[in-house]
Parts: sequence; structure tokens; C-alpha cells
Amino acid sequence: MTLEGVRIELPSHKPILLLKEENGNRYLPIWIGPFEASAIALEMSNIKTPRPMTHDLIINIINNLKISIDNIEITDIRDNTFYAIINIKNTDRKVVRVDSRPSDAIATAVRSKCDIYVAEHVLESGGLRIQSIEEEVKKFKNFLNHVEPEDFKDK
Repeated sequence: MTLEGVRIELPSHKPILLLKEENGNRYLPIWIGPFEASAIALEMSNIKTPRPMTHDLIINIINNLKISIDNIEITDIRDNTFYAIINIKNTDRKVVRVDSRPSDAIATAVRSKCDIYVAEHVLESGGLRIQSIEEEVKKFKNFLNHVEPEDFKDK
């Protein structure tokens, strides 16, 4: 998956991150907290803070211990809550799986530039299928060309 970005969803004004299937047309929106959204957006914009933020601290600890983040996985969705794992390679090259909120996992993934994976069942249940932005715009324009005021009346 690739991280498309962090946006503010309207009308709720809640932050949302959007993952896109690398070789496909499925997207996974995940609502996140404002602090995590800020941490992700700052890193994506290559803006460095004067002192390390929490996710920078995590990366500094990992680097100083000479271990690495192998990848992160969005592993499950239950009751509209996403679950994630950060896979860390220790000094013996064994992978240690660490439970994480998806927003924290993504914030560390952006900093470590590691791969982001989403379980197929999560993508199926929480994902959106979009053929292409151009195709969606074309459908919307077609809708506008054929919509009538009567289409908006309560039935």
C-alpha cells in the first residue's frame, strides 16, 4: 500500500489517512486522531521540529539499538476499529511483532520508509474501490448533465 496522504474529512472535521493499493484500485480510509495526523503530515512534508516528537523518538530508539522496522501491517478491523502490527527486526534478524494503533504504525512507517501492508479481509471490508479519479469525475459530470430538480424531492 502507499500512503496517499492525510486530510480533514468534512463535515466532521476529523482527520483521515488514505492508503492506496499499490497495484490496484482500492483505497483504505482510516480516521485518526489530530496529533497522529499532524505527525504524519509533518513527516510527509519533510518538516522537522526543533525537538523529537514521539514517533521521531521511537525511530531514534530503534536506530540507536541498531534494529530496524521491517514493515507495518494493518491486520484487522473489528467494530470499526483497525488493528496494526509493527514488525521490528532485532539484531538476530528475527522479526518481533509489536501491537500498535494504525496511526502510530503509519507515523513510524513514514519515518522509517518501510513497506505498509493491509490484510486482504481488511481491505475487502473497509476499503473503497475507485476505477480512477478521471473515471469518477466523468461519472459525476454525466450525473450533473442528466440530473433533474425532481430527483431531489423527498419521496
